[in-house]
Amino acid sequence: MPDNSPSSSIRESGPAMSVWTKLIGHLGHSVAARIWRLGFATRFLLATLSHSGTALRRLPLTIREIYFTGVLSLIIIIVSGLFVGMVLGLQGYDTLQRYGSSEALGVLVALSLVRELGPVVAALLFASRAGSAITAEIGLMKATEQLSAMEMMAVDPIARIVAPRFWAGVISMPLLAALFSALGVFGGYLVGVQLIGVDEGSFWSQMQASVDFREDIINGVIKSFTFGIIVSWIAVFEGYDSDPTAEGVSRATTRTVVTSSLAILSADFILTALMFRGA
Repeated sequence: MPDNSPSSSIRESGPAMSVWTKLIGHLGHSVAARIWRLGFATRFLLATLSHSGTALRRLPLTIREIYFTGVLSLIIIIVSGLFVGMVLGLQGYDTLQRYGSSEALGVLVALSLVRELGPVVAALLFASRAGSAITAEIGLMKATEQLSAMEMMAVDPIARIVAPRFWAGVISMPLLAALFSALGVFGGYLVGVQLIGVDEGSFWSQMQASVDFREDIINGVIKSFTFGIIVSWIAVFEGYDSDPTAEGVSRATTRTVVTSSLAILSADFILTALMFRGA
């Protein structure tokens, strides 16, 4: 006869309850670990800011890192900005022509680049090119015990290695975003005016009348500056916190690109909601 006693039902539900308990425990452990790591990253950022005096006093260190993070990223920024602007010109003209507003092509290209595409796409490119390089460089220094050697020689690695790279990224990001937007506008001009035949006077005059310096350009600069802080912070932290092995450095580099991309898109939404809510 089948056993219908309460003890049998408890025994049958025991494995299922055990699985759910393990899943909830694993989820709680993961959330707690992420919160702890976020707190550690915040403390690391504060330590970097407090040790930034060396980077500001010894400008050759920061200028050298600006060259490696900013100047060496010019090619991908210039080419990407030019082609993004050309694509915007083609797609914008095709859309505006349906409503008889093709003369407003310059406004569409400029506002799209200055407000959104310029800071966001430039930040994503910067994270994939310069952010991953910073993480790999600091991670290899840790794997080869160069950071430990500096500590033994009474040299603070945060002040000597981390802070110059952090400020180089913060300084380079707004400049690269501005260059990306400028080349994008030029690409839209080439396609819209030179290739398609939009009136050149209308293209520039409507752009000048519609793009506001404070509401559009300054807010775009604030966005790019914020993205520079985010990408640089994540890049130096992941490199400094990586496991001192080849696999650990590889994982840290991957985390830098993925985390930076998600953080950029999330911050872009928040900043857009705050800046352009009443526009």
